[in-house]
Amino acid sequence: MTNRQHKLPVNVVVNGVRHEVHVDPRLALVDFLREDLELTGTNVGCRTGDCGACTVSVDGDVVKSCLSLAVSADGSEIRTIEGFAGEGEELSPIQTAFWNEFGFQCGYCLPGMLFCTEELLDENPDPNEAEIRHAIDGNLCRCTGYHGIVRSVKAAASARPCASRCAPAPAPE
Repeated sequence: MTNRQHKLPVNVVVNGVRHEVHVDPRLALVDFLREDLELTGTNVGCRTGDCGACTVSVDGDVVKSCLSLAVSADGSEIRTIEGFAGEGEELSPIQTAFWNEFGFQCGYCLPGMLFCTEELLDENPDPNEAEIRHAIDGNLCRCTGYHGIVRSVKAAASARPCASRCAPAPAPE
């Protein structure tokens, strides 16, 4: 029996590129991304889901990839930190806000901070500080510089077009 017989096929689109790879069914998604696809921007931190360094987007949902199996992502569209900026962008508006407000710091927690910020601003375009801190509380900043990160999220919210932040509330039914 060859090694391939113990492996399962995984077909995914990662950052817009289709991949078909055979993997060990026990392989964590974070290891698949880093080792098989060489996307090392997804960091390995705690392997318990507490730090958020391994955060990616799977079919639009924020996922801690150390807690997911690669085979569970079969058929999915995955976005890693390498694909966070849109096509043709050097940095996304959220990344630019983090750069301008010194939210990058050492960068280890950045995948989780950026994906959680994007998710927060998609749901709540004008969050207050408590809402920001709640949104990022599943990410551990080893630099302990949460003030810069919170400023960055506020700056990212302010930089978004008014159309998304200032839309009138829907009329009650």
